[in-house]
Amino acid sequence: MAMVQRIAIGLEYDGRAFCGWQTQPHGCAVQDHLEAALACVHGGAVDTVVAGRTDAGVHALAQVVHFDAIHPRPIQAWVRGVNSHLPQGMAVLWARAVAPDFHARYGALARRYRYVLLNHAVRPALLAGRVGWSHDELDQEAMRDAAARLVGTHDFSAFRAAACQARTPVRQLREATLTRAGTFLYFDFCANAFLHHQVRNMVGALLWVGQRRRPPSWIDELLASRDRTRAAATAAADGLYLAGVEYDARHALPGARRQTFSPMPEYPETSLP
Repeated sequence: MAMVQRIAIGLEYDGRAFCGWQTQPHGCAVQDHLEAALACVHGGAVDTVVAGRTDAGVHALAQVVHFDAIHPRPIQAWVRGVNSHLPQGMAVLWARAVAPDFHARYGALARRYRYVLLNHAVRPALLAGRVGWSHDELDQEAMRDAAARLVGTHDFSAFRAAACQARTPVRQLREATLTRAGTFLYFDFCANAFLHHQVRNMVGALLWVGQRRRPPSWIDELLASRDRTRAAATAAADGLYLAGVEYDARHALPGARRQTFSPMPEYPETSLP
């Protein structure tokens, strides 16, 4: 009997080129392309398990995937070999042989997302599809106050998409921070897990606070209401990046490190309307 080896890989991709992570009938998903490339190297079909399914247009800096290989290959074959069969906009960054009990999804201790927003009078061109955009003058201190109110263990039903299939809306949000670098705002979130559209819905709510359409205390009201219809519009997928997945240290995976994204070029400061 052939020995099965469990392999974990780190993956980055530009979400603009794909219709989300999960396999689709037309083969347009990240999973479709990855499994096809893995099969070329493996010499047979491969089923993948992902740390977090991303939607169409959402990017990944540090996605983690595992699969079981029946046919042994040098570890670099799962990086360079697989990359030679992948389309542009997608690449395997690293590969590791892991213990049989490693599970990319259920073994994840935390997931990190970063939302990148261009806060500038003019919409982006070179960065179109890679950053969110707001031309409004934003009250950053009010947004930081509002973000801090999201931290903790809450029922996040007011930030949950109608199509979400999670068994419970309760999540432990460990971090919600806002930083500015020139014309860019970075929203960083860390939680044990996220609901469908939760990060984009939280960013949408923080933008309403920043635009002074709602006070920071409105976040408390939203959480208590558990009513998605009372919340803000969902932020565009363009600026959202899966930035890291954390696992038990015994697995020694590079994916445990948070990645950052700092877009270029820098936009000149102009007065906002």
